[in-house]
Amino acid sequence: MNRVAKPSSRHNKKSGSVRIISGQWRGRRLPVLDAEGLRPSTDRTRETLFNWLMAHVQGSRVLDVFAGSGVLGLEALSRYASETVFIEKHAPTAKQLKTNLDTLKTEAQVHCNDALAVIPTLSTPFDIIFVDPPFGHDLVNPCLAALYKHQLLATNALIYVEQEINAPALSLPPGCQATKQKQTGQLTYCLLEYTGTAA
Repeated sequence: MNRVAKPSSRHNKKSGSVRIISGQWRGRRLPVLDAEGLRPSTDRTRETLFNWLMAHVQGSRVLDVFAGSGVLGLEALSRYASETVFIEKHAPTAKQLKTNLDTLKTEAQVHCNDALAVIPTLSTPFDIIFVDPPFGHDLVNPCLAALYKHQLLATNALIYVEQEINAPALSLPPGCQATKQKQTGQLTYCLLEYTGTAA
């Protein structure tokens, strides 16, 4: 969903689109910037993810930490999440996300800043959290630690993590356990559940 570290070329003048696969905006295509390394989650990955989340999205509070195109958070809103908060550091990408949210006539909050700077400013726990950072920056474990430290995990919160295969092993916060896991190509993704009690 976010930026993978790439060594060279930029094509920021071009743009593409993402398609929402289910819910009230099913089939809707929204423009996304062709920012360096931006990699919206594929339809297949999102289908797997939202099959995992099927019974939990409606009415949930959602946090899309490294939002990029915002397609995971948008998919949750399409499936009637009560609220989605987006964090995206890259200003043009965050601006496009805000434009898409306006187009959909939904008032979701977009924080344009570094995720690890925004997390301590949030105050209400979330039911579903998407953690899909840029590749090659080892951001998953610091993000999980910050979410736990600042008490942003609701009891029975579900945390989706997507990262490259050779990323550092997950360091789970107390009370978290992996419930689902898959690998596709160079990606590995899993679903964590926070029970609210340390193992």
